[in-house]
Amino acid sequence: MLYWIYQYWKETFALENANGTEGWAHTFDALNLFRYITFRAAVACLLAFSVSVAVGPRVIRKLISMKLGQPIRTAAEVHKLAELHGGKIGTPTMGGVLILGSVLIATLVCANPLNPFVAVCACTMGACGLLGFCDDYKKVKEKKSDGLSGRSKLFWQLLIALIASSFIYFKKEISGFGDPTHGFILGKESINIDAICFPLFKSPLIHLGWLVIPFFTLIIMGCSNAVNLTDGLDGLATGCTITTALAYSILAYLAGHFFLATDYLVIPHNQFIGELAVFLMALVGAGFGFLWFNCHPARVFMGDTGSLAIGGALGTAAISTKQELLLVIIGGIFVMEAMSVILQVGSFKLRKKRIFRMSPIHHHFELGGWHESQVIIRFWLLSIMFALFGLALLKIR
Repeated sequence: MLYWIYQYWKETFALENANGTEGWAHTFDALNLFRYITFRAAVACLLAFSVSVAVGPRVIRKLISMKLGQPIRTAAEVHKLAELHGGKIGTPTMGGVLILGSVLIATLVCANPLNPFVAVCACTMGACGLLGFCDDYKKVKEKKSDGLSGRSKLFWQLLIALIASSFIYFKKEISGFGDPTHGFILGKESINIDAICFPLFKSPLIHLGWLVIPFFTLIIMGCSNAVNLTDGLDGLATGCTITTALAYSILAYLAGHFFLATDYLVIPHNQFIGELAVFLMALVGAGFGFLWFNCHPARVFMGDTGSLAIGGALGTAAISTKQELLLVIIGGIFVMEAMSVILQVGSFKLRKKRIFRMSPIHHHFELGGWHESQVIIRFWLLSIMFALFGLALLKIR
């Protein structure tokens, strides 16, 4: 809305100048502020935070009244962990609707929702959130921790990720295929969306062609599931989401600035990508707002509604900024959590032995004697360090 208000003001201001008159556009020349991405991104962050904090108590009361409590795995399933998390029984889940609602409201108000980068990230987030909602609803309805079957969930994740990846590949404003005036620029060279880049190298590492579609699909699915695995302790996934989204909002802003991207940092530049910073800052604000209620001891859990949505949005944002590989560093905590599960399952199947006391890895430290709040805060600190290190790589050469 703010973006369109600026566009209307700009046209009226130019018309008044052409006619030699001074109407309302000259009176309200402060509306020129709406042109700046930094201003709208800050407003989006504050708005998403405010909406989340203001509406949060009502959402929590509604979830409680609907008896949408989080099913906790039994002692037979998780043994000692059931004792540590026994007090969480009955805490309402599906709180991810609060994050989704806050982000979408702030995006509609502050960003240009028709921007292709904003549209694909927002739609992917919404679709993954809907899938997570169905999973959560099945859990609370049946009073089990299983939810949708693994195959069913993977199928829908694959379909969502494939649609998002295809949109990115075929949308000329993003990909640059068939239109040299669009797409990305790396230094002085025009590159297409199939070019895989990394900040340490000032030219593409490889061009994947159409194979980039399954590659992007894998990133979105992987990130969505990684955030889902991280969401096991109060505020853990939320805090890591804030640092990752903030880092990528900075990357989106820098990538949208021609001089900074092409001459100074030599990172992929696209004239439309800067608007994505508004969406990502809305996610940061919504994360802070949700953390208000989700910090230990949590009054509400985001559930798969939030974790799958956040992961889908972050994965799509990493692809959109052409910093897919950097997600391994900036989202280091998510990678650790996912890899711990892969290694644990692989080791048990091959050697009949476990590497960790329990996976995901945050439970390993819990069972090792760390208090839940210690695990959460230490992982937050690592997430901040990963994000800073990832951003530092931009100007290493």
